[in-house]
Amino acid sequence: MQQQISYQTNPDKGVLYLVPTPIGNLEDMTFRAVRILNEVDVIAAEDTRQTRKLCSHFDIHTPLTRYDEHTKEKVGAHLIKQIKDGKSLALVSDAGMPAISDPGQEIVKLAISEEIAVIVLPGANAALTALVASGLSTNQFYYYGFLPRQKKARAEELKQISSINASLIFYESPHRIKETLSAIYEVLGNRQISIGRELTKKFEEYQRGTVEESLSWVETGIIKGEFVIVVDGTTEQQQEEKWWTELAINQHVEHYVSLGLSSKEAIKQVATEREVQKRDVYQSYHLDE
Repeated sequence: MQQQISYQTNPDKGVLYLVPTPIGNLEDMTFRAVRILNEVDVIAAEDTRQTRKLCSHFDIHTPLTRYDEHTKEKVGAHLIKQIKDGKSLALVSDAGMPAISDPGQEIVKLAISEEIAVIVLPGANAALTALVASGLSTNQFYYYGFLPRQKKARAEELKQISSINASLIFYESPHRIKETLSAIYEVLGNRQISIGRELTKKFEEYQRGTVEESLSWVETGIIKGEFVIVVDGTTEQQQEEKWWTELAINQHVEHYVSLGLSSKEAIKQVATEREVQKRDVYQSYHLDE
């Protein structure tokens, strides 16, 4: 078991700070975040151009280095070496909390493996902001982030989480919001939904209602900026209706056969419950015989 006592660190090693940055409104920058960014030796940023604007606004002159999905392996090892040599590093993302839907998690793992203290500052986060404002349950929530771009992979991922009894949180770009909402409707059904756009910015907007209503809105609404989608979790009734989720198709058919249905009747029932073509169930069932 590895122990970290955050403020009694090895004086021969530096520290890795994770510093959240505003998701839209610069007034959300904390005093502590400004102080840490001024005090560290290096700031690692996803987009140094974006972070340079932030630093300029708060009169921060600490050197910047690029750390993103394309440079994480080479730069990550170099940054860890600098910290082991006694330098302190602050990791920031373009907006919000580092390591959430960005490569920051990789350098955190590296730091922990080298017994480097990882100190996280609290701050802005789009997912929690949207969740709290959604009006949906905050008792339990499941953060997914960005769904796959490909239609089939997106549907498969949604099916995997369709039975979760907790609010579901997704990020989405304006280019794919329509396709994602359609996929949510097709796989998760007409649940309650909240869509946040341009959070904390001048044109912040929320759309709350059903998924079906969101599909009407997306045809006429303002589709600009970044979106956070919060979808109501499944209900106990929905879970009971889809008791077969963990079963393979052939197992689903065999269940009804064991109850006395003919294979033809069982295939028809399975196709109805899964909302697929009978021929697909037939082929899958007989392929496994």
